[in-house]
Amino acid sequence: MSERDETLAHAPLGRESAYPEHYDAGLLFPIPRQANRAPLGLDDAALPFEGEDEWHAFELSWLDAKGKPIVAVARFRLPADSPSLIESKSWKLYLNSFNQTRFDSREAVAETLERDLAQAAGAPVAVALFGVEDDALTPRALPGECLDDLDVSIEHYTPTPELIEVGEEIVDETLHSHLLKSNCPVTGQPDWGSVLIRYRGPRLEREALLKYLISYRQHQDFHEHCVEHLFVDLMARAKPERLLVMARYVRRGGLDISPWRGTPGERPPTPLRLARQ
Repeated sequence: MSERDETLAHAPLGRESAYPEHYDAGLLFPIPRQANRAPLGLDDAALPFEGEDEWHAFELSWLDAKGKPIVAVARFRLPADSPSLIESKSWKLYLNSFNQTRFDSREAVAETLERDLAQAAGAPVAVALFGVEDDALTPRALPGECLDDLDVSIEHYTPTPELIEVGEEIVDETLHSHLLKSNCPVTGQPDWGSVLIRYRGPRLEREALLKYLISYRQHQDFHEHCVEHLFVDLMARAKPERLLVMARYVRRGGLDISPWRGTPGERPPTPLRLARQ
């Protein structure tokens, strides 16, 4: 059994599980990041990037002090240098444990979420709660040039960094594609996403870059590690001065995940949510 399989041996992902009837922080299942980073040559003690994993939860509800249901959308931000990520189905089960639990206020809900998620991830987790009609949830478009209309022939459907090509011109630009797809490392279910690449360095050849992004189509890995794989390959092959890689994955089970990784000082565009999310 591989190291990754061992880290998931007791995860709820892919197993039949009854939804909890009462609040239970013990449902959260952390997964050490280092097991997936080691094959990329990454060491948690000296990461070449900064970043966060931004999650949105669209199925969050609890009872107020009088037993009346309250609904909200939650945004969570886990730092990329946290020792662990949190497996998504365990996160969903944990959030569902709030459904019949009474809280005195929204602040009490947010404080509970911050405490439990930080305990699981091993680092502080930022939590924000939104009303379901909040303008902050309005879908927006990715900035930069879209690659998806390029006429390319595809032969590779597992990550092939050798496809990446660069020219001699030094540019500062933003590119994106909606053709990203990877697969859940346990169930094999498809994870659809959009990816943004912002960089300064030798000009990335458009057709070659699109072929490389599509080469993840049959790759099995977590969203967070797919983004780190993209970052590592682009840094190694293109050697940009600055680089930001951000993926916005389509929601599954009421959760979407949008990891980003950047060279020191890089930050993603203003918080956004795409129409598919």
